Amino acid sequence: MATIHTTTMSPGKLELLHAWLPGQPWFLGTGREPVLTRAGGFRIDDPQGAVGIEFMVVTDGSTDPAITYQVPLTYRGHALASAAGALIGTAEHGVLGPRWIYDGVHDPILVAQLIALIQGDAEPQAQSVSDTPDPTVTSRRVTDGTVTVTGSAVTSSGPAGTDLRAETASADGLRSGDLTVRIHRILRQAGDTSPAGDAAHSDSDSDSNGAGRPCLSATWRLPDGTLARGSFASARYDQAPAARP
Repeated sequence: MATIHTTTMSPGKLELLHAWLPGQPWFLGTGREPVLTRAGGFRIDDPQGAVGIEFMVVTDGSTDPAITYQVPLTYRGHALASAAGALIGTAEHGVLGPRWIYDGVHDPILVAQLIALIQGDAEPQAQSVSDTPDPTVTSRRVTDGTVTVTGSAVTSSGPAGTDLRAETASADGLRSGDLTVRIHRILRQAGDTSPAGDAAHSDSDSDSNGAGRPCLSATWRLPDGTLARGSFASARYDQAPAARP
């Protein structure tokens, strides 16, 4: 399991996101500078231990009502050439040294581990405590059996979320279909009827925009300190004829 170091990082995550968020197609700011606070999140381990994976939740208090965003992040010790356009920034970690921080939906390690989490083959970890599972994160399998991701790409991104298309293979190496996963960038709790919530997504059992059924949920803190729970991702599995990859 990953070790969470008690140290500094410069610039900090919120500093990097403050500059990066307003340029994203799913950001619903009003032209004011964002006022960001941490609102929660969780981690997933990289089996090889080389890449940090964090699903970070931040709330922008510059709007009324405040809007809460989900930002999947990966932390690497070297630049990832295939995701150059997804670089959020670089920072100096007090223990690990230079870190390249990416919008994780473009990082194949995060995509593979996210799908493993959805399928029950990976365990969610506490955001800020080493070697501690996070039982508040729950998942629902999209298909039976173990799914191996053989390739992935972002197909669209906007207020409804960021859609990932992942090519998958079964345990015997045969192509088993494409999995579409929608990362809900704007989080809302059940029953939220605010304009931001409507722009984000539906929490019904079937996503009206075709992303599929909710498959990952977790909690975060509202500005008043109370806990909210909502869908972090939904998915649809498109079965394809078995074929050699």
